[in-house]
Amino acid sequence: MAAGLSNKNMVLCLVLMIGSFGLCLVSTHAELRRFEQPAKTDGTLSFLVLGDWGRKGAFNQSEVALQMGRIGEKLDIDFVVSTGDNFYDDGLTGEQDKAFEESFTQIYTAKSLQKQWYSVLGNHDYRGNAEAQLSLHLRKIDSRWLCLRSFIVDAELAEIFFVDTTPFVQSYFTDAEGHTYDWRGIGSPRAYIANLIKDLKLALSESSAKWKIVVGHHSIRSIGHHGDTKELVSKLLPILKANKVDFYMNGHDHCLEHIGDTESPIQFLTSGAGSKAWRGDIKKRKTGGLKFFYDGQGFMSVQLTQDAAEIAFYDVSGNVLHRWTTTKLLYSSI
Repeated sequence: MAAGLSNKNMVLCLVLMIGSFGLCLVSTHAELRRFEQPAKTDGTLSFLVLGDWGRKGAFNQSEVALQMGRIGEKLDIDFVVSTGDNFYDDGLTGEQDKAFEESFTQIYTAKSLQKQWYSVLGNHDYRGNAEAQLSLHLRKIDSRWLCLRSFIVDAELAEIFFVDTTPFVQSYFTDAEGHTYDWRGIGSPRAYIANLIKDLKLALSESSAKWKIVVGHHSIRSIGHHGDTKELVSKLLPILKANKVDFYMNGHDHCLEHIGDTESPIQFLTSGAGSKAWRGDIKKRKTGGLKFFYDGQGFMSVQLTQDAAEIAFYDVSGNVLHRWTTTKLLYSSI
């Protein structure tokens, strides 16, 4: 367990031995559950980010997985982040759905990918049995799997705040286009969002991590098929700016994308190209801060040190398409 946990939070650490992974669940006054993820012995951190992937190996999912294994070994990754839409087309039917193993366990088989996977739900996951993806039963089938609605990963050098963005999108409630969503556990969406925002504000304001990262399924800024998510622009973005968040990572648009915010240091990073991509499906409106866009399949890597971050995007063959680095002032976390 990492040292230096805050006494003011009255921390109770429960070590959850899930297969070969020892996850430390930290209970605080805040509602968001917190998991401790040790960094490397030299204090650095590296991980892969993948979204919109679960198609039983089809649409180049297996090929992307192969390259993830290669890059994961090269970077000696600590874990994997999934930005949602984990199982297509309509999530899982239940805890016994074979699609879990056919789209996850049997696809991501490389040694380097046998690390903890931290996942959020996407809108397609809500179209199935959303509760199934959150169940302990799946963790018994494959101990790498950890999916919750919203939670925090404390990785020492960085804190990663996973946010359940699907209930923010009003059209899923008012114009479901023939789809059925599993809203069990949500209740009143207005109250659910208000409580989530309150908890996120508190957690971000209390964070002293060198790097603050927020992960959600839906984009805040994107020139892809779905474009900006207006509800996140109005409700979530101001919180990220106020709390000096470094990166917002998402899926939803089936592409790879990097947009720098024009009013703050926040970088919007889309990694939603884990299988089926949308060639040529680009919003034509001009977007300031656009640094990179690719409408094919691939994934993203993140490498962090105390004073620097490197983001890289890879295609289905493992070629680096875009690499971006930034440095952080030594006094930035004081």
